[in-house]
Amino acid sequence: MTDHQPDTPPETARPTHRTGYAVIQDYLKTLDSSPGVYRMLDSESRVLYVGKARNLRARVSNYSRPGHSPRIERMIAATASMMFLTTRTETEALLLEQNLIKQLKPKYNVLLRDDKSFPNILVAKDHAFPQIKKHRGTRREKGSYFGPFASAGAVNRTLNQLQKAFLLRNCTNAMFESRTRPCLQYQIKRCTAPCTGEISAEDYASSVRDAERFLSGRSTKIQEELAEQMAAASEAMEFERAAALRDRIKALTQVQTSQGINPRGVAEADVIGLHLDSGQACVQVFFIRANQNWGNQDFYPRINGDVSPAEVMEAFIGQFYDNKEPPRQLILSDEIENGDLMEQALSDKAGRRVEILVPQRGEKTELVAGAVRNARESLARRMAESATQAKLLRGVAEAFGLKGPPQRIEVYDNSHIQGSHAVGGMIVAGPEGFMKNAYRKFNIRGDDLTPGDDFGMMKEVLNRRFSRLLKEDPDREKGLWPDLLLIDGGAGQVSAVAEIMAEHGVQDIPMIGVAKGVDRDHGKEEFHRLGAPAFALQRNDPVLYFVQRMRDEAHRFAIGTHRAKRAKAMGATPLDEVPGVGAARKRALLAHFGSAKAVSRANLSDLKAVEGVSAALAQRIYDFFHAQG
Repeated sequence: MTDHQPDTPPETARPTHRTGYAVIQDYLKTLDSSPGVYRMLDSESRVLYVGKARNLRARVSNYSRPGHSPRIERMIAATASMMFLTTRTETEALLLEQNLIKQLKPKYNVLLRDDKSFPNILVAKDHAFPQIKKHRGTRREKGSYFGPFASAGAVNRTLNQLQKAFLLRNCTNAMFESRTRPCLQYQIKRCTAPCTGEISAEDYASSVRDAERFLSGRSTKIQEELAEQMAAASEAMEFERAAALRDRIKALTQVQTSQGINPRGVAEADVIGLHLDSGQACVQVFFIRANQNWGNQDFYPRINGDVSPAEVMEAFIGQFYDNKEPPRQLILSDEIENGDLMEQALSDKAGRRVEILVPQRGEKTELVAGAVRNARESLARRMAESATQAKLLRGVAEAFGLKGPPQRIEVYDNSHIQGSHAVGGMIVAGPEGFMKNAYRKFNIRGDDLTPGDDFGMMKEVLNRRFSRLLKEDPDREKGLWPDLLLIDGGAGQVSAVAEIMAEHGVQDIPMIGVAKGVDRDHGKEEFHRLGAPAFALQRNDPVLYFVQRMRDEAHRFAIGTHRAKRAKAMGATPLDEVPGVGAARKRALLAHFGSAKAVSRANLSDLKAVEGVSAALAQRIYDFFHAQG
């Protein structure tokens, strides 16, 4: 892969204000026919567009002549320079293009903004009695993975029913090792209590195999076997066992019922439906694994004007699977321009064949129609919500005397218990509602703070927030700067925050203090602006409800962050401080010895006996605890 910036001959050197067709034509003099990726930049070197080409010279030549759509004409008119990266193959160019789009977020590209990971179900195999649990992230743990599921809720519902059906444990290895009698899960028939020997290793392994068979799509066979066992138990007048088997069959049926769609002819696929309307797009993805629907999720890629369905679909697929393993089939509602190229790129990534289909008849067509219908309905709801949100933002501007509707409102809150585990939270709201990918948490570091000093905590949070903004976006061009700050407090807090902002040279951002008001009651809030008298809104004013929602969301986020920090601190052990001991080895040590104290007292030979602990690491652990006395 080669970074290539063609030299402009002296006689054609151009000042930075030159843009458009002439600029592009200059590059044709030095471009060859290699495959690669090109970037179009404006006069301030901001990336406007990233594209790929089988033949860079031929592709760029297309931009050197008029006759494009209005969107492309605007892009060409703004182009002041170009950059090129040559690649060995067009497939390599396709992968690089999507990676650069996600990284650079160009104005004229289709951009998938909400690209998150999805949870799986893991049957862990690091123990004689495997645990079943939810897993998100890199597949480093030993075991069988099933997924992805569309949401944590879908996983939790499935796990809940699987526990009823197969009675597998969900406790940690450390908890398993420390049990001396069965826990509540055993009492409510959600676990067979292998921790205290209530089930043999062979019988538990059989239940694990049944669970894996069910998650692999062999559910009918399992239900038939359970039905036979139930009938045999009933004939033998083992009515309690028969009732337990009946409940297990019922739990399996509920899993399948909750999945809604269970296609017979599609074993493993993502069904992707697209709907475009009024310059907005919604992509709906159904996750089909083991002939079962494991949920659906909608996405709203950013599009710019007159893009085609093929362009949106191709960009979505390239960016969506950039950090995910693709299934064996992608069933699409719309053709993409480079289908064969995308197939090859995804197949290379997965190490097996990935097929891209646009069905015309049969069950797959019905699946796609369902995905498109969901996309259409989701986009309609989102557009309705956006219209309401736009009205609310206009109301905020009017109520608080702003120059125009704010595009980014930042709300701050702190959470602590008598100063301990203190955190600050920032939530963001804008034209699309709460922008959760922009939320930020701040671990309060100030050693000189008085416990419970809320203003001191807010000062630290704002100092860190705006110091970073001034460093990352000093010219306010990336959309990271707020148009309005909401502060929890009255006139004193607003004045204090204004002083903090002034220290950073930021004095043009409006800020509103939200005080509880009379009786500290919802609906009686008082609003404070710098240098102006306090005022209130009517109790039925939608803007008041909107402000309350933002304040409550900030409070929820701060409390949740605080609880997570406190829980992590409570679960911390001296092992966390030992160099080279990560989460997996920590689990192995606790499972082997039962507690951190027991690890600290262990001799060197016992430490070496723990699975995954090398002789060097055992020596390090031993030295760590004995050096501490």
